[in-house]
Amino acid sequence: MIALKNILVATDFSECSVAAVRQGSALAAAFDASLHLLHVANAPLHEPWAGYTPGAEFVHLIRRVEAEGRQQLEKAAGSTDLRAEQVVLATAWGDPADEILKYATEHAVDLAVCGTHGRRGWDHLIMGSVAERVLRLAPCPVLTVHVSPTVARRTLTRPAEAVGVR
Repeated sequence: MIALKNILVATDFSECSVAAVRQGSALAAAFDASLHLLHVANAPLHEPWAGYTPGAEFVHLIRRVEAEGRQQLEKAAGSTDLRAEQVVLATAWGDPADEILKYATEHAVDLAVCGTHGRRGWDHLIMGSVAERVLRLAPCPVLTVHVSPTVARRTLTRPAEAVGVR
């Protein structure tokens, strides 16, 4: 029988990540496992102005983005039926795939759950796939979760509206 003690769900708070949190929390409940919710903040990395920001301001920005991520993680944790002591919240800053892999290794994760946007073609080439890198390099099994084809198409054609960005 498979034994899961630590389940990691990496989330960027998109619809596919919400689906991953649902799957991860259901598995954590079924196996009485700990659910680790991880958000990796990487927003300033991709901005052209990031290299020109004074160091102290950049560090402040990273801390603010991580704090906002933590607040959203608390909401996500509240949406599960798990006991508070079963849920571990974590934020990191950097490349999402690298940080997910690092967290999985450092916390003896038995299963990683990742939402996948279902990008293809040019979008996949440019954006890459965090889930794909995690799937290939993780020290544990990885469960990928996607949302319905309708939501996936909407995400691919209108990414800002699909994930609630205004």
